[in-house]
Amino acid sequence: MPAARTFRQPRRRTATLLASLLLASSCAWGQTAAPLAERLAGIREINRFIPERALPMLLGVEHEARVATVADKGEMLAQLCVAYMGVGRLDKALATCDELIAFGRQANDNGALAKGLMSKGYIKYRQKELAVSHALIWEAERLALTTDDVELRVRVGVSSAESYAEDGNFFLALEKTQAVLTYARQHGGPVHLVMVLNSLARLYGQTREHDKGFEALAEATEAAGKTNSPGRMATLKATEYGLAVDTGQMPRALKAQTMALELQRQIGAQSLVVRSLVNLADCYLKMGDYRNAKSYSVQAIAAAGKINDEVALATARVNLGQAFLSTGNLTEGKRSFEAGLASYEKSGDKPELQTVLAEYGEALERAGDYAGAVQAYHRERTLSNELFERRRQKAMLELQEKYDADKKQRQIVLLERENEIKSVEIDNRRLQQRVWWLLAAVFALASLVVALLYRKVRHANAQLFLKNQELKQQSARDPLTNLYNRRHFQEFMRGDRMLERMGDQRGAGTTGEEMVSALFLLDVDHFKHINDTWGHSVGDAVLIRIAESLREILRETDMIVRWGGEEFLAFLPSIPKSGLDDVARRLLNGIGDTSIACQGTTLSVNVSIGFAPYPLAPAGQPLPWERAVNLVDMALYMAKGHGRNRAYGVRGFTNFGQTSMEEIEQNLEQAWRAGFVDMSIVTGGYPDLRASA
Repeated sequence: MPAARTFRQPRRRTATLLASLLLASSCAWGQTAAPLAERLAGIREINRFIPERALPMLLGVEHEARVATVADKGEMLAQLCVAYMGVGRLDKALATCDELIAFGRQANDNGALAKGLMSKGYIKYRQKELAVSHALIWEAERLALTTDDVELRVRVGVSSAESYAEDGNFFLALEKTQAVLTYARQHGGPVHLVMVLNSLARLYGQTREHDKGFEALAEATEAAGKTNSPGRMATLKATEYGLAVDTGQMPRALKAQTMALELQRQIGAQSLVVRSLVNLADCYLKMGDYRNAKSYSVQAIAAAGKINDEVALATARVNLGQAFLSTGNLTEGKRSFEAGLASYEKSGDKPELQTVLAEYGEALERAGDYAGAVQAYHRERTLSNELFERRRQKAMLELQEKYDADKKQRQIVLLERENEIKSVEIDNRRLQQRVWWLLAAVFALASLVVALLYRKVRHANAQLFLKNQELKQQSARDPLTNLYNRRHFQEFMRGDRMLERMGDQRGAGTTGEEMVSALFLLDVDHFKHINDTWGHSVGDAVLIRIAESLREILRETDMIVRWGGEEFLAFLPSIPKSGLDDVARRLLNGIGDTSIACQGTTLSVNVSIGFAPYPLAPAGQPLPWERAVNLVDMALYMAKGHGRNRAYGVRGFTNFGQTSMEEIEQNLEQAWRAGFVDMSIVTGGYPDLRASA
């Protein structure tokens, strides 16, 4: 079944709409005698779903609201911020939020201030600044709890719970959502119940408690019936789609999303219509109905183009590419996929681009385009290594910042102690003037204080030395697997130690056989599937278990490195040249024999391997280690492209006078098939990926 791109229920602000209020608020709009608070309430419901329609309405009452009560002005500014964000004008939205925050503080009104902070938190979420977003939401919640505004307390309570879920604290998220639900039952109406129950259903879906999710959804649907709101019902159907997809109920998912689309079209919510079209294309892809998948993808592309929704447009193009590739149309499939990838590259969303590249490689592999699949995997691996390096650098910076903070704290303590010493000296002078016979006692006391401070300074310096040693150790080790990291390996290969070791080990072994060094590069097969199915905690457990297996299989003298993400590199300093294939076979079968207990299931994994002796010396000229690793990486992707759970090794080069190293590095597989590269192939003895109860 091909992987596809889908949109789930949007977070927070675009949660719901009372479609009936579109007509009701339009009627109220013509009655200028209606109180401003009622008109703003009607606009708020429209704004949650169709911001492009709400924005002109808000601008129409802006002048009136600016001279109205604190509550009305605060609500108008809050809705104006939401409307600007909904139409993509984040600069105007942020400026309006800052104005609302300043107004709330000036007026000493916690309600207005909470609305400003909450709206700014939504903007920061859109800008992928999650830590800032969460801090703003939680501060808004603290202020909202001091008011009696039911609407505000429910909305910010739901947003606070979702922030905890985004931080991975699902227990606290569930606890907070249940508390908000209790409050809504006591003080709110059907609208508030729908809002909280819908969020609770999505949260149960995240924690894989799907039965509870469907129960919450059923109660929310009953409450939505009392509101007579097609918009709110559309939102619940979109949530039902997500739960049904997660539980493999594809007919139910298709029915729910189709109903959501009809309701969204009924109320004119074009942005959500686009997402529903994308989800329907995804649903048909999962069901193997590629004709309908193509049809809805084309509709989604046209609809997204009309409203300039670049994210939806890119997703729809990827889904269309999946449909074409699944039906054997490689040309159209690759064209559509590449168009979607270009959009992701333009947006700068590299984690999403990495995911799409992995799906592209898998789709090309299923379609039989192994060369294209290898290229896609290589692009994905390059991007994965870049992201891994960024995360490592960020972790190092955070560690350095923590160290600097500790150092500053120690300096503050020392300064305080120095001030204490100065105070003691001043007191001593005064005592000398008043009581000459206490001079000796005061001097002895001062000496004792200095001695104690000196001991503490020595202790602090010793602790500082230990921290420096710990920091040095951490800079060379991967924190998850405790293997060496890429940086340590690079420094090792560039240093004099490498050349000395190679010189010591060159020649023949005890049996007279030629001894060489060797490079082995391993990549976990279908690791993304493991993360998506069982979660990142299980993925981390798999990496830790593989690291343990590598230590068991290889020797203590061999250097094992976590190369990046799910890749491992092993450098064997001395091994018989004829034994490289045996090492590859031991690695394939040894890792295939490992198992990880996961949620009542025993999970086993395989790896694909690229390897070569080191140094590689075409025409007698040794290659730099970086180029040798690159060739091993290309051999690894040949193993990936030809079925996984196997090892491809570069033994050497033949007929080198008819080619060049640059041509071989352009396409290793083509060079091998042309007879310029001597390669060996070792296959594993176990299935690619298996799980048993």
